[in-house]
Amino acid sequence: MAVSKPRPQQPARLQPLRSSPDYKAMLAEENSRPGTPDRVSRSSFSSIREHDNPIPQSFSQSKVSSYFNADSDEAIVDETPTTTNSPPVTPSASSTSSARALNMIQTQFQPPVTNPNSKLLGYWTPADSFQGWKGIQVRGKLASKSFGDLQVLHQVFSNPPPRPAKRGQNRSGDAPIERLPTEILSAIINLLALDVPPNGITRRNIDLMSLLLTSRTLHVATLSTLYSRITIPHSRIFQKFLAHISAHPNLGTIVRRLDFCHFNPSQLFLTAAERSKARNLTSETLLQCLELTPHLQEFLGQEYIDDDLDGAVLQKLFLGLPLLKAIDFCGCTSNAFKDSFTSIVSPNWPRELMVQRLSLHKCLTLPSSVFEVILPRLTRLTHLDVAGTRITDTALSSIPLTATITHLNLAKCTLLSARNVIDFLANHPAVKELQFLSLATDARSHQSFDAEHITELLPILPKTLKSLNLKGSKMASSHIDLLRPLTKHLEELAVGRSLTLRDVNRLFVPDENADAAMEVDWEPHSLRYIDLSDFWGQELDLVYLFGSGCAILKSFSEPLEVVELAEDVCRRVSKSTTALQRIGWQLSECGSRGWMVRQPNKNATGPRDDGRRGWKMGAESWGMRKIPVAHAEVGGMYGNFMFSRKL
Repeated sequence: MAVSKPRPQQPARLQPLRSSPDYKAMLAEENSRPGTPDRVSRSSFSSIREHDNPIPQSFSQSKVSSYFNADSDEAIVDETPTTTNSPPVTPSASSTSSARALNMIQTQFQPPVTNPNSKLLGYWTPADSFQGWKGIQVRGKLASKSFGDLQVLHQVFSNPPPRPAKRGQNRSGDAPIERLPTEILSAIINLLALDVPPNGITRRNIDLMSLLLTSRTLHVATLSTLYSRITIPHSRIFQKFLAHISAHPNLGTIVRRLDFCHFNPSQLFLTAAERSKARNLTSETLLQCLELTPHLQEFLGQEYIDDDLDGAVLQKLFLGLPLLKAIDFCGCTSNAFKDSFTSIVSPNWPRELMVQRLSLHKCLTLPSSVFEVILPRLTRLTHLDVAGTRITDTALSSIPLTATITHLNLAKCTLLSARNVIDFLANHPAVKELQFLSLATDARSHQSFDAEHITELLPILPKTLKSLNLKGSKMASSHIDLLRPLTKHLEELAVGRSLTLRDVNRLFVPDENADAAMEVDWEPHSLRYIDLSDFWGQELDLVYLFGSGCAILKSFSEPLEVVELAEDVCRRVSKSTTALQRIGWQLSECGSRGWMVRQPNKNATGPRDDGRRGWKMGAESWGMRKIPVAHAEVGGMYGNFMFSRKL
């Protein structure tokens, strides 16, 4: 018969274990809920995203998905061992930080017998050196001898009395926030939604998931936010989403956007053969998804799903979804995509299509016949991005007169003639309210606009224009006088070749030999961004740029804050970063592009201009190469095409 050790007759005055600072710290660390994912640290496959930074043109980039990051603290990697006889896995520093902080209970990780090297499975047990409750020290003394002693200690110290509940203030379902109109409540909840997939295994919309359990009113409003904009980062997420709306078809009617711009074609721990066998995202499952989302308004695809865009899917997008307003096929160039698109295009299509915003950016393989059939039917067209495609003069002129185009990207459209583009911009009623216009070309391989064409083009541009790209065109000093009136409403300007820095400087200051009347009537410019990337090598005079006679980098040129440079010029400027910072500028690079960026004024008292504009549709940075067709955060492959690549 076991005899317990007699208790001390006069125990020392003890502090409750629950009130110990170390104990509270342990509970706070172990029981805390993971916070909302950081918008800055999120990462996705081939992603270029904007930083929430006071300095413009701040980007983060990753060419590998965060799901691949085996060294990340947020990722869980379950590596398959090569041998069965492996030493037991020891706990990591992060997992045992609480135990080391308290220095009273040692634990060890027990991996499963069938997979000794697994960090994903298994369980935690007390270490062999653990002595039981006798090892718990309170004020340096062995106060707890057994479970009975702990129970006595609990009876000695009383818990704080519970706070009395106040009845009658708000009945269930009648809280002030629940009485808000649905439109206002939905707008508030939308602020918690994340457009960009989070890092690692962090749950994407943890705040929204918590709101689902708050009340019935918030549950209904939150469901609308959760399912209205669906982002698919990889095929397993798509399979789960499809299974969910198949089981609950009413949820599919809430979906307004399907976003594949963050789609990752690979998955962790799966080979290409295994991914193909899984068949999570195929043309059949994608068509099934479109059938279950009849109220879809925006479909954002990209090059990594072009093989799954077969004829049935394309037919459904253009003809089977009457509410669809935006379609993006950015970078889709596969032969399967080209053949599918060509097979469904027919003169027997309806005379009008409901699509308002269409992006075929860098769809290099589509034949001209596709544009000649689709464009005449876009009677409500507002955004058109056909950069790098085979669009012809006939297709461009066939755009209906009822269209109201505000964003037009004709960059690197080598089959278009300068004469027809000028006639289109001068006479077509659909482009009288343009805000974004890109006529850029790569001067190394093609030139569409010569000096005479530019002289004819500049006077006909509308006053609503905010962004103008003439990169690759041949310009002359006489064009500065034609550009000056445009700089009073333009915020972005990309100039062409054959200019000098002295010519560009005239956009910001009056001429030296100007009369007094011109200086009195001088109106400041509105430029925030200027593209000088057509100044190659020694064409950009750095001595003049940093000299006292040039106003481009002086405070007088504000609100100018971004100057884009050619790649070789960036390398030269990077050797003078100290001198650049001394005058209040710094160098920023992303992919194959580089900028000089004005540092924020520390003495500024007003609110900071974050660069957001309605015509930029969610982007904060300047100089985007691709037109967005949906209001969303910049990220994924779209960020890559917008700010990382050249033309």
